[in-house]
Amino acid sequence: MAKRIHQKSGKEFNWKRRKNPGLFERYDPKLKNNVYTIDYYLPNGKRKREKIGTSKRDALDVLAKRRTQIRDGKFFELERENKISFKDLSEKFLTEYSRPPKKALSSVKRDKLSLKHLNRFFGTKMLHQISREAIEDYQNKRLDSGVSNATVNREVACLKCMFNKAVDWKLIKENLASKIKMLRESPGIVRYLTDEERLNLLEACKRSKANYLYPLVFTALNTGMRLDELLKLTWRNIDFKNGFIHVENAKGEKRRDLPLIPELTELLKFSIKKPNTEYVFCDDNGKPYSNINRAWNTAKRRAGIKNFRFHDCRHHYASYLVMRGVDLYTVSELLGHSSIEVTERYAHLSPGYKKRAVLEALSGVTTDNRHIMDTSKAVA
Repeated sequence: MAKRIHQKSGKEFNWKRRKNPGLFERYDPKLKNNVYTIDYYLPNGKRKREKIGTSKRDALDVLAKRRTQIRDGKFFELERENKISFKDLSEKFLTEYSRPPKKALSSVKRDKLSLKHLNRFFGTKMLHQISREAIEDYQNKRLDSGVSNATVNREVACLKCMFNKAVDWKLIKENLASKIKMLRESPGIVRYLTDEERLNLLEACKRSKANYLYPLVFTALNTGMRLDELLKLTWRNIDFKNGFIHVENAKGEKRRDLPLIPELTELLKFSIKKPNTEYVFCDDNGKPYSNINRAWNTAKRRAGIKNFRFHDCRHHYASYLVMRGVDLYTVSELLGHSSIEVTERYAHLSPGYKKRAVLEALSGVTTDNRHIMDTSKAVA
């Protein structure tokens, strides 16, 4: 510590070299916490100050990044990043990328919900202020609020996708979110129907006033198609000659070719086609249905089926294929999954089926009397 004279007031004051030059902190009574600001100079002599936030670690990381960018002659990129807020990027992402037909409607809805929560945390920040540590802090705070690991993963996945697009649009240099590790998710319980439940559900759908419900549910149970894919299905995507449904513009942008069983071919070909429309499942005006919840819930109640969502028709299809010996790779292709791991989560077998399979496989193997335990001397 040394004595210095203030240039304007002429008063003497104590001075010591800062431990972190370029880093300043002050107490904010509204936040009831210290707020950190960084200070640096561009090569042209222009002084820059940035308010980072309440995290000293984030402020030091951003300061180190600024000095590296300036040293490497990348301060023009820095100026560009300074002008873009997270909220602005999220709006651009929804307007230009996350919308039909580029993404499935279900994915768009999921992105909007994820960004609603992300904007509460990052909305006022500029892109350069969002560090890896800040994203990990977001994960922790969302978990502390009571949401599941799966929900946090969907939100972080949306963040990663949005930052990837920002790199493509040359708005940022790199995607720091790409290094964030996803949380471990529990596989959960895959719900599928017993033979009795399936028959009861289909019978209830037949008796429904909504005449589209039975064909829709029957198709879902025998193709594993998502509801959004079914409602968008057109007649040109059904190849009756070769016996396939061609699913286009699916989730993950994967095209799938789904075999038609004879009963489904007959149902689609002779039962429900309406004139002057391209859609398979549509109202009398030829427009695809947008909401089936009322008819679906009524049919489930009449069939006495609980804890079964429409999406579980897809789980039912996958589970039954596996239980009948179809390999996981084929099931993964039919469902359009991104990896075999996803298929394993959705298509695991019931304990009852496993027990029957073991008994059938081993029956007769140990019938040799020499290998049977003598129980005549067993203690009572």
